[in-house]
Amino acid sequence: MQESTLVQRAYTSVVEHFVRTGRAPHYTELAAILGLQPEEARQVQHQAAESSIACWFVKDTDYIESWAPFSNVPTNYRVTINGEQKWYGQ
Repeated sequence: MQESTLVQRAYTSVVEHFVRTGRAPHYTELAAILGLQPEEARQVQHQAAESSIACWFVKDTDYIESWAPFSNVPTNYRVTINGEQKWYGQ
């Protein structure tokens, strides 16, 4: 698979995980989603964040802090869809 396609799949998978669960996936969860080894998923997750605007990690970690348009930590921006409120916006 081309690297750019894999990076795009990783980006999209993180967004879809946020939509489904209200939180970002850990890179080991991303590995299962993409059919990769954990280390490869960790690297491609970082590549996806670097290739995007407004995606970053908790300082000195591999934990997603924010992934546009979602925040993985509570903010003042609560997102409600069809009466369900499980997301935070950036």
